[in-house]
Amino acid sequence: MNLLKALATVSGMTLISRILGFVRDVLIARIFGAGIATDAFFVAFRIPNLLRRLFAEGAFSQAFVPILAEYKNRRTAEETRELINHVATLLSIVLFSVTLIGVIAAPLVIYVSAPGFAASPQKFALTIELLRITFPYILFISLVSLAGGILNTYGRFSVPALTPALLNLSFIGCSLWLAPLMDPPVLALAWAVFIGGLLQLAFQAPFLMRLKLMPRPRLRSPDTGAWRVIRQMGPAVFGVSIGQISLLINTIFASFLITGSVSWLYYADRLMEFPAGLLGVALGTILLPSLSRHYADNSTEEYSRLLDWGLRLTMLLTLPAALALALLATPLITTLFYHGEFSVNDVWMTRNALVAYSLGLLGLILVKVLAPGFYARQNIRTPVKIAVITLVATQLMNLAFIIPLRHAGLALAIGLGACLNAGLLYYKLRSHQIYQPQPGWLVFMAKILLALAAMGSALWFGSGTDASWLADSAFQRGTRLAGIVAIGATTYFGMLWVLGFRLKNFSRRGEL
Repeated sequence: MNLLKALATVSGMTLISRILGFVRDVLIARIFGAGIATDAFFVAFRIPNLLRRLFAEGAFSQAFVPILAEYKNRRTAEETRELINHVATLLSIVLFSVTLIGVIAAPLVIYVSAPGFAASPQKFALTIELLRITFPYILFISLVSLAGGILNTYGRFSVPALTPALLNLSFIGCSLWLAPLMDPPVLALAWAVFIGGLLQLAFQAPFLMRLKLMPRPRLRSPDTGAWRVIRQMGPAVFGVSIGQISLLINTIFASFLITGSVSWLYYADRLMEFPAGLLGVALGTILLPSLSRHYADNSTEEYSRLLDWGLRLTMLLTLPAALALALLATPLITTLFYHGEFSVNDVWMTRNALVAYSLGLLGLILVKVLAPGFYARQNIRTPVKIAVITLVATQLMNLAFIIPLRHAGLALAIGLGACLNAGLLYYKLRSHQIYQPQPGWLVFMAKILLALAAMGSALWFGSGTDASWLADSAFQRGTRLAGIVAIGATTYFGMLWVLGFRLKNFSRRGEL
């Protein structure tokens, strides 16, 4: 399998979802703005989204995919199906229980996760109502992630990558047609989450059936593989929960700031998540099964080379994305969100958060590439220990930054914490002799820095003043931004081509 082609496929499918995600956010910003209703919804949605990352995309995939890959490569097809059946049954029981508890205990959950909302009875009550509607999403989307892990292990990368687009389509449809019928209108966003979760689960089912891997309930004692997944999930849940606790603490901090702070952080985070999803999530998705195969085959040299390939691609594509987010913060925000209820003040406040986030983008994506180096070896404890250190450091930075920088300080702390996390992961990979850098890194980075300097100059002089973007019409902003992005991309990749970079140099094959 050509890993570069697989990466392009996953990134392409993710791009479709991200574009629809921007359409969704533009509509939310235009229809709902940034105020009490959106603060309530974003907090309510963050809770099931947090649990999704905890149970599904985070701890579950880290524990499940390497063991599933081992079964696929070393066991019979029947044993692999039984593993999937047992794991799916256990996961469903746990998630149904968590969902039921979450719906019943919604007031307590909101009081713990956003205590500042208690000062406003209207906002507090609305957030509870929204949470009760969105909470079943954790059940649906975790089963979606189970299906995605199976499909990725069998090389069907495009289906899980495209699946999130259905949630964005649900948001778009409910914002346009359901919101006018609801009282308050923001309830439509909560129902969009519920409907989107069901749609994603239904979309992946036929592909599992085609592979003859559709899970079936198994209530008897699971086999040893399923218990290994459960044992691995223990430290994995702890490790992933540390990162999610950090985000939750940020929400708690933001709930005490002025109204709109939660929403400004959300809109900035959405822009930052665009490159993080296109590259970080895509690379992590294709690296984990291939690394697991190399580990199972005891091919340490190929293991190291694959990690090196992932790191080079990360540097090549993340650094220009981070620089562009910082230099084009105002053009991006005004073009996408400066409509309807989204005010000039919202533009400035969101810009501050986005610039702060951009400083940590490299760290956020490097973590997605470096952590699979441990997960594929079924070593979850080392990333967990590093996550604990990162949590403590991030909260210390929150305390240091929140007074002078307000909500932007929270974004900066998250980004710098991710950089610390990536640095420690890299150090451990080297010290454990899991990864050995391939020759040529110094020349490689020097060429990238030259291309970045050329791109940065083009963006700086081409973007003009922030005030000019506020004065332009929506059409003018869109055409200007498209032109500047094209100029920046052409300058960067053109300079790399002049310096000797060729696409074929990054082609690599992997085994699943």
